[in-house]
Amino acid sequence: MGSDHFKSYGQKRQLNKAESVYMALLEAQCVPTEDTYALLLRAYCNAGSLHRAEGVISEMRENGIPPSATVYNAYLDGLLKARCTEKAVEVYQRMKRERCRTNTETYTLMINVYGKAKQPMSSMKVFNEMKSIGCKPNICTYTALVNAFAREGLCEKAEEVFEEMQQAGHEPDVYAYNALMEAYSRAGFPQGASEIFSLMQHMGCEPDRASYNILVDAYGRAGLHEDAEAAFEELKQQGMAPTMKSHMLLLSAHAKSGNVARCEEVMAQLHKSGLTPDTFALNAMLNAYGRAGRLDDMERLLAAMERRGHATGADTDVSTYNVVVNVYGRAGYLDRMEAAFASLAAKGLAADVVTWTSRMGAYARKKEYARCLEVFEEMVDAGCYPDAGTARVLLAACSDERQVEQVTAIVRSMHKEAKTLFTI
Repeated sequence: MGSDHFKSYGQKRQLNKAESVYMALLEAQCVPTEDTYALLLRAYCNAGSLHRAEGVISEMRENGIPPSATVYNAYLDGLLKARCTEKAVEVYQRMKRERCRTNTETYTLMINVYGKAKQPMSSMKVFNEMKSIGCKPNICTYTALVNAFAREGLCEKAEEVFEEMQQAGHEPDVYAYNALMEAYSRAGFPQGASEIFSLMQHMGCEPDRASYNILVDAYGRAGLHEDAEAAFEELKQQGMAPTMKSHMLLLSAHAKSGNVARCEEVMAQLHKSGLTPDTFALNAMLNAYGRAGRLDDMERLLAAMERRGHATGADTDVSTYNVVVNVYGRAGYLDRMEAAFASLAAKGLAADVVTWTSRMGAYARKKEYARCLEVFEEMVDAGCYPDAGTARVLLAACSDERQVEQVTAIVRSMHKEAKTLFTI
């Protein structure tokens, strides 16, 4: 995405408003305040104009105003929302080099940055650094750390942080409970998520729509589609309208169980509710057709998504093609899989670790070890970092002791490199 490419009309309006306020101040010969600069920074980050955001910092210095924690926190918040992890880390390091006084908000933002980058131990390091300088975590800080572990399904770690939060005198709110539920969901323990849900109610904390969505997801991930359906129905009984995400999670649950007919009913129900299926919902339907072996239906839906995408600039993303690559690979249609993989670049999309690993998996199932290694090298050359799933696929491709040793050496080197990815 180009630096001046606006992601949405709403973001463009937000940016125009911020710039108008700034220009009005200059015309009135008023000195812009920290809040004005903070507003501009957030707007530029949300619009994807990172070089303009840097320009705001430079302009402050030129005007003899050293950026404070308020300004830097606004910058970090914008970068967090824009998912610009590396830039956020760079800005955080700059704050420390400039001896800018970091505060609770700074640390909470960085815990979130690392958490969303799937680096929970880096989040933990930030948390410990915060406490070591006497900066007191608040409930948002603890919830951010629970979320960081939750994303990786590290429910024991999430539970420890949750307990520490309570010991520090903070009463868990719905966001904290939801974060802990998410940890059990991602770890594949729907019963744990259900118990936290019940505990939340027992403690007088009302579940919100997100709580029910997490339950639907927890049951769906575990293949318990009837329980997922029950949680979805309970959401409606509580007087809450299911969102697009609610429908998408229910679709995914039925897709996993192979109940394509129910998936189609959910899709029809979604339309009836006046909602237009987004990319996530369509990807879930695509996956349902693929898992059921209904490749013709999958291809028809993909073609429709691509046609609509040409008109709207949306509707397909890397996850769309990950589904297709995975389905073709599992079915043994390697030519079709390679064509789907090649189409990513043609659409301006970059293959992620899931795409590469799915492609490798197709060759691993045929024990084509040499081809697997070739794909692995392509992946590394493309700047995509392998994960544990990649290591499992490489091992599955091995057919003798020598190959196992070779892959083990590769995996060990991967772990060493991982430690240098996000330095604090």
